[in-house]
Amino acid sequence: MKSLTDLDQAQLASWIETARSKTSQGKVLDYVPLLQTTDPDAFALCILSLQGEVFSAGDREQLLPLMSLVKPFLLLYLLSHLGATTVFEKVGKQPSNYAFNSLTQLRQDRGFPRNPMLNSGAMVLASLLPGKDADTRCEKLRVWLNKTAGCQLELDRSILNSVQSLPNRKNQSLARELFVMGYLKEVGTTVDTYNHLCCLAGNVTDLAKLGILLLQNDHGQIVQELMLNCGLYQASAEFALKVGFPTKSGVSGVMLSIVPNQGAIACYSPPLDPLGNSVVGLSIVEAIAHSF
Repeated sequence: MKSLTDLDQAQLASWIETARSKTSQGKVLDYVPLLQTTDPDAFALCILSLQGEVFSAGDREQLLPLMSLVKPFLLLYLLSHLGATTVFEKVGKQPSNYAFNSLTQLRQDRGFPRNPMLNSGAMVLASLLPGKDADTRCEKLRVWLNKTAGCQLELDRSILNSVQSLPNRKNQSLARELFVMGYLKEVGTTVDTYNHLCCLAGNVTDLAKLGILLLQNDHGQIVQELMLNCGLYQASAEFALKVGFPTKSGVSGVMLSIVPNQGAIACYSPPLDPLGNSVVGLSIVEAIAHSF
């Protein structure tokens, strides 16, 4: 296969079947009550090329919470509005060998978030969004993404209520550390904003359209580089060598990969590996990458 436009539906169906046979190797997220009840066999896939050709499978209409998949697009918004110099004074570009919510990593770095794909980095960036409260800030990003990417993201209030029903102590600890070290001006609104952003949701086609945005936006290359090096947390370096596609996951089971200069692969399958990445999503993206 020379390009995404050469993708054969029969071959894609075979890759999907192989990938979905690995569902039992993962575990559905267990710390957001509403997501605990997710069907582990739920599945959706959309592959969108720059030419507009679409290949899809599964439930294309299901509303999918972005969770950490929002992070590249929060970064893209701020790069577009504030510029790289301002943004990277607040957050670094270095990968981490620690978990996405590691307080140890943050303390080792004396409170400076190592990269925007970690929760600490995303919270600092969330604090830079315009608006006096979480709803206003989240709406700014949602409207901008829908306009620039042509998607139809919405705030999933039911997921947000579920997230807020069990406060995330690790995120709260990160925010307090950031505040003490001078990288946040306040804690409460920042954590609330971060939670709102993670609960933005769209269907699998919306996710693929967001991927296309990264190929078309002037700042997309910077974001793709960070996805490649940091998007899958501790698994990033190995996946970059083995697959080479900039990729970002979310603990709801969503995954987005960018095929450089060609298009985007959006996938949803809830069971996660120990690092928080979709088992099925990783398998499908790897199969497609190795077909080139």
